Amino acid sequence: MVANRFVEVRRAIVEIAAEFEGARSERCMRRTLEPADFARLAEAGFLSTGVPVERGGLWKGLAESVREYTDLIRVLAEGDPCVALVAAMHPSVMSFWLAGEASPADRDAWAAQRSRFIGTAESGHWWGTMISEPGSGGDILQTRARAEADGSQFRLSGEKHFASGSGITSFMITTGRVDGESSPDLFVVDMRGRPWDASAGLALRTPWNGHGMIATQSHAFVLDRCPVERAASREAFAHAVPVVSQLTPLLFAAVIVGVLRNAIDLARKRLQGRIAGLKPFEQVTWVNVTNAAWLAEQAYEGALRAVETNSAGLLAASRAKATIAQLAEQALGELARVLGGASYAREAPFGQWAEDVRALGFLRPPWGLAYEQLLKFDLAQA
Repeated sequence: MVANRFVEVRRAIVEIAAEFEGARSERCMRRTLEPADFARLAEAGFLSTGVPVERGGLWKGLAESVREYTDLIRVLAEGDPCVALVAAMHPSVMSFWLAGEASPADRDAWAAQRSRFIGTAESGHWWGTMISEPGSGGDILQTRARAEADGSQFRLSGEKHFASGSGITSFMITTGRVDGESSPDLFVVDMRGRPWDASAGLALRTPWNGHGMIATQSHAFVLDRCPVERAASREAFAHAVPVVSQLTPLLFAAVIVGVLRNAIDLARKRLQGRIAGLKPFEQVTWVNVTNAAWLAEQAYEGALRAVETNSAGLLAASRAKATIAQLAEQALGELARVLGGASYAREAPFGQWAEDVRALGFLRPPWGLAYEQLLKFDLAQA
């Protein structure tokens, strides 16, 4: 029954992605997200990635679900990378609630909160994240946001950016430090109906206007005593981190792989019958591009297998995401040298894809933090 559920959802996502791909030129010109796209994905069952199998969803655990989840995102990325990235945030964030296990002291409160949040996914709500902060280097433990108790709730103050899916998501997770406590906590911001003019504690600081992943609405916000809900169990949050830290980079890697596959396939069609007649430099460059794409696929598959078999999956997921991002940036940069200047036309859309994969390299974790983590992993094995 569960397997059939995934097959049904995947079939619907394939159809939607194909329609997106058919409107590629128009989508490459977009600067904003279309709510109708996400309504279709919700109707197709994508939000069930945030619901466990015992409640009719797709989550069976990290090892059992990682390939299915990344497959959905990869397929979607072949249709529209920006939509795929925002969609990827949903299972990434929901895995905190799906995988967390609380201590006995917090078990009842955690179970109630977990059930309620899963219920929001069941009822059609998207989840996202506004965790990144200026100056943090992408490390969520370096948050400078301050949370103060307000009765049984909290109010959070601080700056956040890269809030992908703003205006689409109903809930966003973030981090902050409670006054008097040394380590940060996980909080949830209810975005439903919340204005962005500072009247309800949330102000839009800078609308997203990046070179890559343009239509993701990854806005920057200022929170000023914004009402938030604290995660009911610090232990559950910590318990879920290893799961989230394996699933999230592979979901982002799936977006990159989807873009790369699409670029190679489209380039082959453009070069049909001409590859043998390319100039020697162009021939060598084309082989380099396809070699890089092949290596990216091997890294992707290897990381999925490592997570599935619990074989140093955290290291494999982190290493694969960084490696795939590098290879994709290299491949798409060189591809323009084969295809010529026309590849930079916005509707082409190779130039836009090159910027998209470059932008994805900075996501969760960004380059500096990624290499710091990889070095720690490597030294731990020495």
